[in-house]
Amino acid sequence: MQTEKEYLVIGRSNSTTKTGSPFCTLKLKNEEEELTLAVWDVASNEPPVFGQLVSFSQIQDNAGKKSARKADMVPGQKPDEGHPLYALLPHPIKREEWDSSIEKLLSYCTDEQLIKAIREYADVLFKPYSQYPAATNVHHAFPGGLLNHTYQMLHMLEGLYPCLPYAIKVERCILAILFHDYGKLYEYNKEGDPQSMKHLLGHIYISANRLQMTLEEKGIPKDEIYYIVHIVLAHHGQLDFGSPVLPCTQEAVIVHYLDDLSAKVDIIENTGNGEKNFALGTTVVK
Repeated sequence: MQTEKEYLVIGRSNSTTKTGSPFCTLKLKNEEEELTLAVWDVASNEPPVFGQLVSFSQIQDNAGKKSARKADMVPGQKPDEGHPLYALLPHPIKREEWDSSIEKLLSYCTDEQLIKAIREYADVLFKPYSQYPAATNVHHAFPGGLLNHTYQMLHMLEGLYPCLPYAIKVERCILAILFHDYGKLYEYNKEGDPQSMKHLLGHIYISANRLQMTLEEKGIPKDEIYYIVHIVLAHHGQLDFGSPVLPCTQEAVIVHYLDDLSAKVDIIENTGNGEKNFALGTTVVK
């Protein structure tokens, strides 16, 4: 189909065909529509990148699967604040929102050792999380997406914890949420390209190992450390989804479902109306 529409790139993944030719899959959005588009013969180091404008002289539609040739693509600049598509560009949350959520959660806490650790690492992790994506193309796949995903989980915990009439140690949930995707700082670069550590170790191991070392350095009792690290190890919820263990505490179940909810609503947000999303196993309707 012929088109002169301008789109904003809100996600990108790189791959190769069976014959070894490179291509990229773009998540595109403008004021009228969202779509997923394969662009053939585009190398991983070639534009467009996340946040860049792009247009196409022609887009092919084969039974709902859209594609274009590199020759039909015209990459543009990143939009400034006066551009009509600028508002569609996701941004990391502001520091005051992050701090507000942490302070509210700390008002529920009583364990002074863990409170100190939460304060320290909520401060330390804000900057790197605000620069890295949470994934390549599944959810929160933009620079700062890791911060927004972590914040969403913490913010939901603010409302959920007071509603649960159980003896849940909320400090465990907070620390596990802060560190559950820490390993993604090593799985991806800032542009979302997978790194060797993604395949060698994976973010769950990296996150759990870093959290355990951190808590040991703080002198946290071993039994307490095991409960907190378990939450990180179990946060994918199922062995088939990469969890080395299944959630077996209330805190682990809570964090798993907060993680799942944050991811899935973002997947839907960035899937076009009527588009089949294979991560969800359904067609999205808006």
